[in-house]
Amino acid sequence: MKKTMIAAVAVLGLAGAGIGAATLLPQNSDERVQQNPAILQTASFAVENMTCATCPITVRRAMEGVAGVHDVTINYEAKTAIARFDPAQTTTTAIAAASTDAGYPATLAASAL
Repeated sequence: MKKTMIAAVAVLGLAGAGIGAATLLPQNSDERVQQNPAILQTASFAVENMTCATCPITVRRAMEGVAGVHDVTINYEAKTAIARFDPAQTTTTAIAAASTDAGYPATLAASAL
């Protein structure tokens, strides 16, 4: 009985230490964005090769797959993509490269929309 009680106290102590350590770790990007959405930047990209209704899905997924990209809006008719991203985590070059690597070359059209 005594060993069981000691083991339970040890497990609870370790769990408490884990919670304490978690509060010391730096915030992840999502928490930073939730606390201060103004840190996000917006960039517009011209996207080539979008020829069908499923192309924008591929472009959006490729761009949103880049760490730090918060969301992407595609305009199929205008052949553009607008990405909101955390500049502390990624760059417009990386976002454009993700689309290009997926087969849809993207170039920066304008920033800070």
